[in-house]
Amino acid sequence: MAAPALAPITRQVSGRPAAAPAPSGPERGQPLAAAVAELPVLDASGRRVPFGALFRERRAVVIFVRHFLCYTCKEYVEDLAKVPKSFLQEADVTLIVIGQSSYHHIEPFCKLTGYCHEIYVDPEREIYKRLGMKRGEEISSSGHCIHFIHRDRNRLDQKPINSVLQLVGVQQVDFTGRPVIHV
Repeated sequence: MAAPALAPITRQVSGRPAAAPAPSGPERGQPLAAAVAELPVLDASGRRVPFGALFRERRAVVIFVRHFLCYTCKEYVEDLAKVPKSFLQEADVTLIVIGQSSYHHIEPFCKLTGYCHEIYVDPEREIYKRLGMKRGEEISSSGHCIHFIHRDRNRLDQKPINSVLQLVGVQQVDFTGRPVIHV
């Protein structure tokens, strides 16, 4: 007799009591406060861009890293660099990293990690403070609505990248580096 099929994993499991699930889907999106949407982030040239403009008219996964000197953040961004642009384009999703640093550090950090998607900094940590962030976060958003938030409990609690990609309909990425055999 065959074992019964297991249900798919739909929530993060930890030793702590489960928190209320974050909203998902556009009909349940939470609007981003206008005051936060207007706060500036800086690109690699130092040009100011309103935070909300990054995803006002497009779907985006926004990942806030602790800082560019954090080893686990560096490794996470190195893995994000492995997400092919074609996968993001197929799902009509933009991948954005925001760090807490000077814009002068963006280019060296991208060279170090191989990251080629969008990246900005919040040098004064205003967005981090207004959103109550103390650690790294992943946010899936579009049109000034937030559809998913993951708040790291510690430096090793980052949401698996493929889980985040799955939430926005992006094809899964093989991070093992092993050849894939298609049957």
